[in-house]
Order: sequence, then C-alpha cells, then structure tokens
Amino acid sequence: MPLARSVFRLVPYLSALWRARRHSDVFHVMANSGWSWHLFAAPAVWVARCRGVSVVVNYRGGEATEFLQQSAGLVRFTMRLVAALVVPSGFLQGVFRRFGMPAEIVPNIIDLSRFVPRGPVRTGAPHLAGGAQPGALYDNETAIRAFEVVRQRFPQARLTVAGSGPQEAYLRQLVAAQGLADAVHFSGRLERDAMAALYRSADLVLNPSLADNMPNSVLESWASGVPVVSTNVGGIPHLAQDGVTASLVPPSDPAAMAQACIALLSDEVLWRQRAQAGLQEAQRYTWSCVQPVLAGVYQQALPQRTH
Repeated sequence: MPLARSVFRLVPYLSALWRARRHSDVFHVMANSGWSWHLFAAPAVWVARCRGVSVVVNYRGGEATEFLQQSAGLVRFTMRLVAALVVPSGFLQGVFRRFGMPAEIVPNIIDLSRFVPRGPVRTGAPHLAGGAQPGALYDNETAIRAFEVVRQRFPQARLTVAGSGPQEAYLRQLVAAQGLADAVHFSGRLERDAMAALYRSADLVLNPSLADNMPNSVLESWASGVPVVSTNVGGIPHLAQDGVTASLVPPSDPAAMAQACIALLSDEVLWRQRAQAGLQEAQRYTWSCVQPVLAGVYQQALPQRTH
C-alpha cells in the first residue's frame, strides 16, 4: 500500500515540478535510498533536465552502501545529469566515491534558537531519551534492554521513546514483560518545539541505530547540552569522537550501551565535560557556518544550466 500511494502521488508531483521551472534557477533535490530515489529524486532530476534547470542532489541516509550495491548503475545514469551531488558527511562522500560518483560535503544545520542548552547540573532521577522512531532500523529494543540494566543501578531512572513506528506495539509488550511500564514513556511523534523540550529534560540521549549517516538527533542533543550515547555505525564515527563528544558503542549491544550510560550518570564531572564538548561541537553546524558552503555549490551549479 505505501508503494501504491507513492505511485498515485507521482503524477501531481511531476506536474508540480514541471510548473516550478518558471520560478527556479536550480532544483535542490532531497534524495534517499530505495524507492524514494526511484519514485521522487530521479524523476525530479529528469524533469529538471527536460526544463533546462540545473540540479543539486542532496543525498542522505545511512543505507546508501546497500542501495548502491544494488542500483549503482541506475543512480549513475541519472547522476550524470546533475550539476552537483552533495552529502552531509565524509562517510557518505566515501560511499559515493567507491561507486564512481564524486560528492561535496554540506553538513546538516542545527537551529540554535530552538535547541538551547539545559541547565549544567543534573537533578532528580536520571532521564534518558531516544529521538528516533520505533522502527527496526533504529533498534529501540537495544535501548530498552540497556535501560533495564541502567535501572538496576539507578532505580528511579526513566526512559522516553519519541516518535511512532511499526515496532511500537512490540516495544510496548517488551516494556511490560520487563516490568518497566511505569518507567518507560512512549511520547508518540513530537513537533520540533516539543522535541527540543524533551532534550532539555533529558540527562542522556540514546541513539541505538543499526545504520545512520549524520543524525540530527545527535546535533540537537549537543545543542541542548545533553551527552549522547550512540552506536558507532555508518557516518556516526565521522560526526562524533568517542570519549570526547559522545560515547560510541557497538550496535545491538545492550550491555555496552548500559555501561556507557552508567559511566556518565555516575560521574558528574565526566557528564559536564561531555555536555560542554557537545555544546562546542554544535557550533560547527549553525546556518552561519553552513550557508557559505551551500551558496558555493549553488554558484557552481548556475553556469551549468542549459538554455
């Protein structure tokens, strides 16, 4: 059904793209893996080609390696039409290089007017938060199992799982089976202001993803003055330095994640150092830092426009 809905939306989508030519010098196409590429990104590139508009493809997603292993030929066929391919991290830049497609890095942007620092001192029971939707890729099961271990050390600890997704019912059953129903809260999907408030209320943010590129949840946590415990998959080691700006652990390893959480929650000095390092790192991803890089990409794209 999701694929059928996407195909049904394709005609009005293409029509809107065709009309957008009247107001555009450059198409900035947000792209991802799988059917998202085939049904939305690639058609946008071809419409722009037909209408004589330059295209900048902005590719995101931690599953690029698997996708390109299957579809690199098709992606290269479309990518030869674009003025620039930009990615948010050195990780994705390396992935595309291996498949013969050069890419420039334009980092993600953090809104420091919305994501502001929490207080520098932890108070009350430890509050852990996860900012990813309850889907298999984000492996919130590992976060919950790690939290069970953390709670043995900190009996008043609580966990908030943000977002909604296909695994939510299973995760709720897991929480009930572990006797954690009074300590784990499923918030559902949160708007950005509510997400910012959640970060400010947290003592740690968990990112248990099995694949990732440059997760905004890490940037937002840093800007909120909250230490991060994350898996070391995909582009995350390119983004965060283990033991400096985050604690990085292997994927699907609740024991390692729990140990990293306990180490931070047990050492107030370490917790403050990690929070301060994150705040400093977040400054690299402000609009004032990223805007000149993106403007340079657009300037390079404009001369390649066909008439």
